[in-house]
Amino acid sequence: MKKFLALMLVCLLALALQIGIAEEEIELSFDSLLEATPAPAVSETNDGTDGENDETLLPGATLPPQLEADGSVMVTITAVGDVTIGRNVQHNGTSIFEKELKKQGGDINFIFRNVKDIFEDDHLTIANFEGVLADEYKIPSEKKGNSYLFLGPTSYVEALTNNSVEAVTMENNHVGDFGDAGRASTIQVMEDAGIVWSNKENMGVYEVQGLKIAMLSYQTLNQPFTSDELKVIVDGDVKKAKQQNDLVIVSFHWGDELDYAPKSNQIMLGRAAIDSGADLVLGHHSHRINPIECYKGKYIVYSLANCSFAGNNKPSDMFTFIFQTRFKVLKGEVISNTFRIIPCRISSRKDYNDFAITPLVEQSNITTVLNTLEKNGRKLDYAVESYPLDWE
Repeated sequence: MKKFLALMLVCLLALALQIGIAEEEIELSFDSLLEATPAPAVSETNDGTDGENDETLLPGATLPPQLEADGSVMVTITAVGDVTIGRNVQHNGTSIFEKELKKQGGDINFIFRNVKDIFEDDHLTIANFEGVLADEYKIPSEKKGNSYLFLGPTSYVEALTNNSVEAVTMENNHVGDFGDAGRASTIQVMEDAGIVWSNKENMGVYEVQGLKIAMLSYQTLNQPFTSDELKVIVDGDVKKAKQQNDLVIVSFHWGDELDYAPKSNQIMLGRAAIDSGADLVLGHHSHRINPIECYKGKYIVYSLANCSFAGNNKPSDMFTFIFQTRFKVLKGEVISNTFRIIPCRISSRKDYNDFAITPLVEQSNITTVLNTLEKNGRKLDYAVESYPLDWE
């Protein structure tokens, strides 16, 4: 019995030694693999291409696409209006936004706390970022007479990164509040945070579900060109973008403040973008919701209104909506697209604007949003027939 036990002990020791060697070999092999496989690089050029390295990944290109039963891919895109966070440096004392931020324990994420799950449950969320992020600033001489100059510290970018906002449009009338230096700072902050951005000079590209989504941005405010001249620019840009990408989204900062319906030049530009090959047109600037058109099977959202707006703590109209669309793409072709809206208030409160966009729950308020959109779309030739609140 003792000899048997001794023999068993020897066998167990030998087995343990082999396991230890094997584990060490596996561990060494895994470490070597980590050293030999660098993290994927992120590159974005002005024309939206990947650059010279074919293996370079665009933002979002981390997971393989999930295929539908017919072999197509589905991508859900969320769009919201003006995100203007920070203080107006033209007003002395503590700003209304800073006061609210203090109430919220200094947590900048409060502005999206009630919609974070919506943003996380899509493939791409796009916002119009209207302001400047910089830790130092100088007011340009030509801006000193402006009533509003919006500025936030660079740390405020966490409101985007922590809440699944992957892309921003930055062609608007407040991104230049602090001149070229302020604009450059905001761009750098976005790039450092991995947020895709677009303006009139830069096409942003986001890759998800195996699709490359291009984003182009323009504005019609105080420009040295006419709407007809802008139409020519948009036509060339869209056609070029469509050659290189699966989907093209065009954003316009246009119209007049407080308007509930688009003007003739907006209608012309929106439809022209679709004629050139754009798959979706998004609009903002009026601070009010505008109707949606379905032109040649593509949606034109004339105004997404405000999202989180620090310019006024008691706006006369705090209603807005989140726009969502789903593209189904098969073999490079869009075979279907549907949409829904999520009626919201730009505040979680009714009595004042606390900058926290919140979905509406009272049916009377939801009906007000729907009626407003339908009423102001009656003169549009291609106004959508209804505004679904859920996916069809």
